Amino acid sequence: MQMNRNGYLKGTHRIVIKVGTTSITKGGPGASTEFMDSIARQVKDLKDNGTEVLIVTSGAIGIGLSTMNAKARSREIPIRQAAASIGQSVLMQKWNDSFQKFGISVAQILLTYDFYSDREKYLNLRNAIQTLLEYKAVPIFNENDAICVKEIDAVFGDNDTLSAMVSIKMDADLLIILSDVDGLYDKNPKLFRDANLIPTVTEITDEIRASAGDPTSKVGTGGMRTKIKAAEICHETGCNVIIASSDVDNVIARAVAGEEIGTIFIADKRERRKSSWIRHAHASGSIEIDEGAKNALSKHVSLLAIGIKAVTGRFDRGDVINITCGGKIVAKGTPDYNSDDISKIKGLHSDKMSEVLGHKNYDNVIRSENIVLM
Repeated sequence: MQMNRNGYLKGTHRIVIKVGTTSITKGGPGASTEFMDSIARQVKDLKDNGTEVLIVTSGAIGIGLSTMNAKARSREIPIRQAAASIGQSVLMQKWNDSFQKFGISVAQILLTYDFYSDREKYLNLRNAIQTLLEYKAVPIFNENDAICVKEIDAVFGDNDTLSAMVSIKMDADLLIILSDVDGLYDKNPKLFRDANLIPTVTEITDEIRASAGDPTSKVGTGGMRTKIKAAEICHETGCNVIIASSDVDNVIARAVAGEEIGTIFIADKRERRKSSWIRHAHASGSIEIDEGAKNALSKHVSLLAIGIKAVTGRFDRGDVINITCGGKIVAKGTPDYNSDDISKIKGLHSDKMSEVLGHKNYDNVIRSENIVLM
């Protein structure tokens, strides 16, 4: 028997709230003060009850374009970069104004994709966030669109994926994605009157992915694919996700309280956080392995040098790399040798490694606990 939402949400201590552009602007050219005040008030209530809150915000580019009195098509990256620079300061001022009404300080955190892959950057960021939370501030994250054109070009998908990465890196228990739709439907509710809301998802199947569809098709729900991707990322680390409409009164407070608002994605598979980091981090290089090594990896054993055929790129010990077979990525991992060393020992038996290198860290090039199958 499936438990109610209160059971799934019990023990929620840290929440990430992702606020989309359409929610912030409410169809207007600028940020909606009424909406942002509502978010600040609900966050204040959560904090008063001992819950830590982080926010991932969109809206900088849209607000910046309005401020500049400019229009930009999807491929006009320079204009969008300029708009992001202008809009981000306006957006943060609006957030600051709203939270100051409730006596809460906010902190701006601009991220690039490498925060997730570079361990040193991640640890520095984590220390800063932890200190902000200890001082009762609310960290507000956004992409650094002024310098990261890949993110502007929809790598993060209007911050949906970014919000998931922030959630798992900051050990959040719940991610709430506020959108212009009520949740995940079995088909596009804007086009089909008989569309049905899916209240609970316990497993993200091909059928669920198909429900999200293509944002440009008549079967998709419009922007839902990136939200499903965010839910998949969170699912791996035990972080529940709720997708709900920002038009619902007190949507955050009611969702956290367990009301059946929107769609909840239950995270019942708790993968090690290190494994999730390896799976989603940017790869610094790759190694090509033979079929025998591939079969061994499928049995969750370590990777030996004898099974390695080629090395691509330059990477250090401990970096995340792709493991390929026949040109297809079959796994990712963090090796105990750098790219130069692996190039020297590839194809050799373990007992020859120290003779060639003059040292030996491990008999295995990548230990099984540092390998994630793709």
